[in-house]
Amino acid sequence: MNIVVCVKQVPDTAVERTLTPGAGTLDRETPDGLINELDEYAIEEGLKIAEAHGGEVTILSMGPAKAAESIRKALSMGADKAVHVLDDALAGSDALVTSLVLAAALKQTGFDLVILGSESTDARTGVVPAMLAERLGVPQLTLASKVDIDGTAVTIRRTSDDGYDTVTGSLPAVVS
Repeated sequence: MNIVVCVKQVPDTAVERTLTPGAGTLDRETPDGLINELDEYAIEEGLKIAEAHGGEVTILSMGPAKAAESIRKALSMGADKAVHVLDDALAGSDALVTSLVLAAALKQTGFDLVILGSESTDARTGVVPAMLAERLGVPQLTLASKVDIDGTAVTIRRTSDDGYDTVTGSLPAVVS
């Protein structure tokens, strides 16, 4: 199984954030960048699925050269390989551009399952997984707290007011 986990390097939430003068975008040159916390959970889930069903975990990240630090950490957690989309023209990209670039990269690498955190701690839009699934033409299963694979079926469990709900889709799919 080809599992791709999308990872974003974000500023540490414990550090004061500033905007880049003139650009109005978040200053990402802070020395305290780290893997988005929800993406760390996605990496762990991808590794569990690969261990249970075989296959490889590829880390996919779009960001500046500094994002390589987070990619290296993801590899040290057990991921098999990584793709880093690095282009200064992408600095300050919104969710639309991010989903377009990630979808193009995924079409080149191939995938059975794409896993993302539900949102990033810097932008908190939570829309990239849905945009990515739409661009790829695959099902999206959201707010997953547990992921199970059975053949070509992927089932997630999400917490609800009544305990939990289950949602099932088919592979390939995007899970967040």
